[in-house]
Amino acid sequence: MRRALACLILPLVAATPAMARDSLGIFERWGAFRDPAAGQGEPRCYAIAQPLVRRGRATQGFAAVGNWPRRRVRGQVHFRLSRARAADAPVQLSVGERRFTLVAGQVDAWAADPRADAQIIAAMRSASSMSVSSVGANGRAFADSYALRGAATAIDAAALGCARLR
Repeated sequence: MRRALACLILPLVAATPAMARDSLGIFERWGAFRDPAAGQGEPRCYAIAQPLVRRGRATQGFAAVGNWPRRRVRGQVHFRLSRARAADAPVQLSVGERRFTLVAGQVDAWAADPRADAQIIAAMRSASSMSVSSVGANGRAFADSYALRGAATAIDAAALGCARLR
């Protein structure tokens, strides 16, 4: 089971620029990693997961919570959408009963500010699932759903993995 989950998460890590990565652990559907010298020698740590896959569909998106200790950034939420969104379409995040409007680019979305990041992470800790939804460039609505079991542990592992790098 753990090997199967690693096979799901490792392609996400491979999709980022090639560099040395340290695995901090696989926790259910979430993984935690440390890039000791990500981008210009600046370390980062992150928890990451792929959306649940619907039958017959390949997933291209991910959800991540990152830490950049030298920038004093902790717990920044980031979503890569599974498809490009329509230019004027809002991106909504539903975590349990909570709803958040995200700031979005064509295929990426973030919390509006650090306070919203903290609210999203708090909601993730108490919910069993979350989904990111929008309208695609083709005019059809879509949603990327994530299981949150293991997310809190992966987020904590990523935070601890960079705690000594400040």
